[in-house]
Amino acid sequence: MRISLPARSLRLALAAAVAALAATSACSTTSAKTSADAKAGDGKSGGGVVQVAATENFWGSIAGQLGGDHVKVTSIITNPDTDPHAYEPTANDGRTVAGAKYVITNGAGYDAWSDKLLAANPADGRTALKVGDLVGVKEGGNPHQWYSPENVHKVIDRITDDLKKLDPADAAYFDQQKSTYLTKTLVPYDKQIADIKAAYAGTPIGASESIVTPLAEALGLKLLTPEKYLDAISEGTDPTAQDKATVDEQIKTKQIKVYVYNSQNSTPDIQAQVEAAKAQGIPVATVTETLAPADTPFQDWQTTQLQGLAAALKQATGK
Repeated sequence: MRISLPARSLRLALAAAVAALAATSACSTTSAKTSADAKAGDGKSGGGVVQVAATENFWGSIAGQLGGDHVKVTSIITNPDTDPHAYEPTANDGRTVAGAKYVITNGAGYDAWSDKLLAANPADGRTALKVGDLVGVKEGGNPHQWYSPENVHKVIDRITDDLKKLDPADAAYFDQQKSTYLTKTLVPYDKQIADIKAAYAGTPIGASESIVTPLAEALGLKLLTPEKYLDAISEGTDPTAQDKATVDEQIKTKQIKVYVYNSQNSTPDIQAQVEAAKAQGIPVATVTETLAPADTPFQDWQTTQLQGLAAALKQATGK
């Protein structure tokens, strides 16, 4: 979904963020929306604690686990019912960004409001990571790159490198955190991806929107839903009648083996497709836009969804 905020809402959000900065003098205050898996330690290795702000909690979760005791992460989008594309920043968000030495945003048009927050709350020595720029996805491309395992690993590498530069005294600690995350914590996630690709590559599936596209590509699944339809639903615009008819026909004639939908962006038309798929005996798998529940670590959230997709594929194919 790439919905742009109305200009008036952006001006109001910007004004609120600027007011918050004036009130706090760019202190290290963080909001109550701190990611559950981001801990503020005592800095006993000597480097201290890096204040981190993440616009979305899936990136915040990863940063918190990589930074461990030497970061304190505050994620702005934490409510699973919040649409990150249409989010309007608050004064509290301004304070969060003002006090952060490291800011992680998604980019690619997904959270354009974050650019306003950063501009309104400058800070000396701050490092900002825009994931879209890191992985080469500009505005207009698919912003849902946390569903790309390859790009998740790129983000892990960059976050670790950035934390080491911000807190060089704890560089060895950050290297160890990354090693543990890759060789232990993330293993079930990586294994589930490899297993699905090995067993079900080439299987035709349908989807409700473009959030599924990076994952389908990584798993080798054949996504039959027209790309323009996927983009339209993601962007909150109406798909063409022809594309909608194509999707309905793919379900009706069981051209797809599994239907995958984003339950956080379920319009009446999408819900009708879900019901139509079930009526045809097509298994339905669910994904969400952000961590669900909100305090779930990134890898657990993704692994649970992958397990659900694997079960649906097994049911559909008998493999």
